[in-house]
Amino acid sequence: MKQLIKGGTVVDASGAVPGDLLIEGEKIVGVVQTGSDTSAAWESGADRVFDASRKYVLPGGIDAHTHMEMPFGGSQSADTFETGTFAAAHGGTTTIIDFAIQARGTSLGEGFDTWSAKAAGNCYVDYGFHMIVSDVNEQSLKEMDLLVDAGISSFKLFMAYPGVFYSTDGEILLAMQKASENGATIMMHAENGIAIDVLVAQALARGETDPRYHGLTRPSILEGEATHRAIQLARVAGSPLYIVHLSAKEALEEVISARDSGLPVFAETCPQYLFLSDDDLARPGFDGAKYVCSPPVRPSSHQMDLWRGLRTGDLSVVATDHCPFCFAGQKELGRGDFSKIPNGLPGVEHRMDLIYQGVIRKEIGLSRWVDLVSTTPAKMFGLFPQKGSLAPGADADLVIYDPSASQTISAATHHMNVDYSTYEGMRIQGKVETVFSRGELLLEEGHFCGRKGHGSFLKRGLNQFI
Repeated sequence: MKQLIKGGTVVDASGAVPGDLLIEGEKIVGVVQTGSDTSAAWESGADRVFDASRKYVLPGGIDAHTHMEMPFGGSQSADTFETGTFAAAHGGTTTIIDFAIQARGTSLGEGFDTWSAKAAGNCYVDYGFHMIVSDVNEQSLKEMDLLVDAGISSFKLFMAYPGVFYSTDGEILLAMQKASENGATIMMHAENGIAIDVLVAQALARGETDPRYHGLTRPSILEGEATHRAIQLARVAGSPLYIVHLSAKEALEEVISARDSGLPVFAETCPQYLFLSDDDLARPGFDGAKYVCSPPVRPSSHQMDLWRGLRTGDLSVVATDHCPFCFAGQKELGRGDFSKIPNGLPGVEHRMDLIYQGVIRKEIGLSRWVDLVSTTPAKMFGLFPQKGSLAPGADADLVIYDPSASQTISAATHHMNVDYSTYEGMRIQGKVETVFSRGELLLEEGHFCGRKGHGSFLKRGLNQFI
């Protein structure tokens, strides 16, 4: 089947040009100038023509950090691979990279098999996996080589959550040394979990139990310290390093310093750190529980630094860390003890729209928007040029985006399987109109027409920035 998207402004990481784009089967054939002879020939042979006048045509979004069906703190994230990818598709995200988890005492392979079984046949969009290594030992280090061959080329470790995911500096160094051998990328949750646990215990002993103390016991300086330590360990090991969900200016300063020194250090931030603040954690009653995530949302003064990092390239990616827990029955587990509130927020559906607000506000340019939400994630995690590209031969993962539309974000209209929105009532400009995944329509002018099971597992290559 040949499908022509006509008359739009075609936007990729290198620029924006008026043009027509032809899809044949699952692939992009090419982009040509509107009104050209080639365009006329394409139109005469097309099975369908989509009018993209006054709209943007861009590669489908890649959310490189999601947690579907993730067990945490006696609960499980509310979105399944089915509901989560359904919501992702509505927001123009055509690929997710989720985190398979190695449970302590088990193998990496078992974790991969468990998450593969959860996702297989249930996804509306394509998916890949990172691997969380929670038990660094001789066997798991050997398995890292096998998983790289199987298309799992990134491994996440934690400096936080002692007794759950936490790894010592020595264990982290061992994993980094293995990554330096096999080309994998180490992803790091950089917070000083040992010190944080002390601060949490002290706060609870003082009777400080409200959600706002989640942020006060995870100060930004401890994120900066952990980020510095992770960078130095990676430097010793000769390993690339990717800092996940960077929230604080202290951590960003460490990343900037490392990158200025020529080290292969990268970082992502998330929409919640660009739009939410500790004022949300301090909302009246128990409402602040809706905003509990780790690292926590920071004082709004950090947001300016993060936007600047996105402009300069010191922050490479915007992902969501989508890990939703319903307020009723899940977040409420922490009433009377903020440390028992499940950590995580919903976000996979609105990432593209929220970061487009940075274009509206002139924080970033149009092409930088596409780069942050699609092209750089594809390159960072071994999917380019199959994904994140409009080049001939790339997968026809495409979004027709209406910059003149407006919408109000609300739990009443979103598609994530969670009973609240952290952006409730927020009025934004721009809206995803039509979405293709490998040439198949998922969303047409706002009407969903996707198919459960369409999404396929992606075997990823290595980080293309190294």
